[in-house]
Amino acid sequence: MSDSVRVLVADDHAVVRAGIVALLAAENGIEVVGEASDGEQAVELAVALRPDLVVMDVRMPRLTGDEATAIIRQRAPEVRVLVLTTYETDASILAAIEAGASGYLLKAAPADELIAGVRSVAAGEVALSPTIAAQLVARVREPAPVALTPRETEVLRLVAEGLSNREIGERLFVGEATVKTHLLRTFEKLGVSDRTRAVTLAMERGLL
Repeated sequence: MSDSVRVLVADDHAVVRAGIVALLAAENGIEVVGEASDGEQAVELAVALRPDLVVMDVRMPRLTGDEATAIIRQRAPEVRVLVLTTYETDASILAAIEAGASGYLLKAAPADELIAGVRSVAAGEVALSPTIAAQLVARVREPAPVALTPRETEVLRLVAEGLSNREIGERLFVGEATVKTHLLRTFEKLGVSDRTRAVTLAMERGLL
């Protein structure tokens, strides 16, 4: 058994935990060395048993899965964590990864996906279910939020109405150069180089 992947299963639902344990224990090369019913127990057992990895639920009493993961990674950095949960929100995924988890799989995933995830994480790799991976890719590709000042928004709104820099300056009681400065800053924030594109993009992003 020395070459087996040693796993600690942490889940506060006894039936779910038993199912995970049975699934893993039936696999050659995987040994379930302990079970935890809450976050604090998960930390205690992870530090005491030093498994290769912990299969960790997210929402548990006493310590959440994210909190337990962070503590385990601090006290026993060689122990890896694979989050297995029913939740696939951006916040849950990022919280788990930021806490130090090496994988994030859904409980609804096929059994072979869970087994493969356990082996991958134990080998030092990252395991993400396809839906989770797609969410993270989409999040990375999202444009960074743009924050225009009230004056920049006001100037751009007048541009959208078709006013020239001079007319905007007269409307706002500022110099034409000031209007131009506001527009240049807006262009820089939006990553554009002309008035039309600035207005169009601002509308697309709900800034106007």
